[in-house]
Amino acid sequence: MNYIALNGWIYCGFGGEKKPREFIDWASEQGLDGVELTVGDCLSAETSEQEAKELAAYAKGKGVGLRTLSAGFGWGKWLTSGDPAERAEAVAFAKKYLQLAKWLGVETVLMVPGATRVAWDASHAEVSYLDAWNNATASIRELVPVAESLGVNFALENVWNRFLISPMEWKHFLDQFGSKRIGIYFDVGNCCLNGRPEDFPEILGDRIKAVHLKNFEESDSAGGLHGFGDDLFKGMVDFKRLFAAFAKIGYEGPYTVEMIPFSRLPDLVMPDADLAVKVAGQIRELKALACTC
Repeated sequence: MNYIALNGWIYCGFGGEKKPREFIDWASEQGLDGVELTVGDCLSAETSEQEAKELAAYAKGKGVGLRTLSAGFGWGKWLTSGDPAERAEAVAFAKKYLQLAKWLGVETVLMVPGATRVAWDASHAEVSYLDAWNNATASIRELVPVAESLGVNFALENVWNRFLISPMEWKHFLDQFGSKRIGIYFDVGNCCLNGRPEDFPEILGDRIKAVHLKNFEESDSAGGLHGFGDDLFKGMVDFKRLFAAFAKIGYEGPYTVEMIPFSRLPDLVMPDADLAVKVAGQIRELKALACTC
């Protein structure tokens, strides 16, 4: 393993309190391999081609990689939605997002695929599983030629959205597109509620375009959002076993640590500079551990 990055929310906040170059500077000082900029927060979706290319050159000059982008846009506008206008907004964002990635030299963008129901947002209309499957399929078919023409991976994240839960579901869903550019952005911690993260690589193989690393505590048998804590090594994820599973399939894509300590709710405040420094140190431990697998 030669690339572990840090997601931007921990350092830049949910409202872009820190700017991309500040994050890049800090990551360089910490000796990190790369950063995952968050679009709609620290990085605007309206960033121009010139601005993007200048930012990419800046990161390269600092020795900081930009291999993935993340965005929370899909929590508000669903590719699975029963509202055609909402799906059109999600698709329009995704096209802009993919183009921005191309300008930045990014390999993979993360997109939340939508949901059937979101527990913390009762205002959004629910969608049946079958309708979610069909709506997301139709939406993503519009994006296949865009992702292929730009040479950027469009990777859907496994999230707590009551949709696409097991690795077998993911396999069947992704294979219908017949495109190497459509895949999963596999979040290790998110799958712990319903399964074991080390089971996903064997089944999904090269459909995994990027990986989010975090941990999850199974308190009270399964646990809720509070299971996502502020210590990367505290929880059910066995990183040594996980890295061995990735090595078995020859995975060489990026790993990015995403730490959002929901254990602190209702007092979760981001950015958290101290936690960012702590996690940067744990990333160095992860790299050492990976070398022994």
